[in-house]
Amino acid sequence: MNSVQELDVMLATPSEALIEFIGRWKGDILILGVGGKMGPSLARRAQNAVMAAGVKKEIIGVSRFSEEASRQQLEDSGIHTIVADLMDEVQLQALPDVPNVIYMVGHKFGTTGREYYTWAMNTYLAGRVAEKYRHARIVAFSSGNVYPLSPIQRRGSLETDDVGPVGEYAQSCLGRERMLEHFSRKYQTPMLLYRLNYAIDMRYGVLHDVATAVLKGQPIDVTMGYANVIWQGDANDVALRALEICDVPPKILNVTGAETISIRWLAEEFGRLLGKEPVIIGQEVGTALLNNASQCHEKFGYPEITLRQLIDWTATWVRTNGPTFNKPTHFQEFQGRF
Repeated sequence: MNSVQELDVMLATPSEALIEFIGRWKGDILILGVGGKMGPSLARRAQNAVMAAGVKKEIIGVSRFSEEASRQQLEDSGIHTIVADLMDEVQLQALPDVPNVIYMVGHKFGTTGREYYTWAMNTYLAGRVAEKYRHARIVAFSSGNVYPLSPIQRRGSLETDDVGPVGEYAQSCLGRERMLEHFSRKYQTPMLLYRLNYAIDMRYGVLHDVATAVLKGQPIDVTMGYANVIWQGDANDVALRALEICDVPPKILNVTGAETISIRWLAEEFGRLLGKEPVIIGQEVGTALLNNASQCHEKFGYPEITLRQLIDWTATWVRTNGPTFNKPTHFQEFQGRF
């Protein structure tokens, strides 16, 4: 993995399972919030699956598109884009009616100090979208942050576990789920709540954060000593295929990789690959924010890109000073302040 171009191609290459699904699934697909970290690659993966399947289906991406270049890149890939502020009711209602919706809108970093905005984006808006698309199927991105910290021995929270969000960001994510559930039950709208943590590519994510700290000799706090990750391409594949299993009330699906990763071990591995001695501080407390995605793996298979491959790619990326989104995950956060 040596360039952004190669990375983008990898992220946008659909699995055979996705091509088969797109080939038989009816209707266009609308992606709300397509301008975020995961949205562009999800849209291109969907469009590439449409072309590979040889079917006529439109992939539509909606975002404010603060950067015109990002919108143009999607258009050049065959994706129909719409510039809209979803918080504007007139613009929301003007969007086309489609039978399949991927809802990716959300706000996380910068919550502290602007909690009101986070609640509006994560909770209020979800209700408005659910009203607008009451006749569609909706896969709605959520977060594993709705769960409490769990003992390492349990290997992560299950979909059937009680929620216990810590901090206002996580609480607003649960609020989003509750709003969606309300309208799902009211209108009999099939939905799926997609509880993700953490999707990564070489430019951001837990692996990038740890590898960069090792390379720069920065301390790595292992108090939050464990994490889950999944390749962004695999996560996007699941999101699209999950349209098939939407239900009333909403189905809940944990989405992440198969491993419970020790942050201490991860730092030592990057130290070996980068020729640096990691600076480790703190001591593992025995609980962490973890998802158990065994239900997802049973339905959709294990991620195609392995953890070892991701580690090797990330080490090469940071060693060669590859581009970064400069958006730390704050996976070490215990108090839920983002």
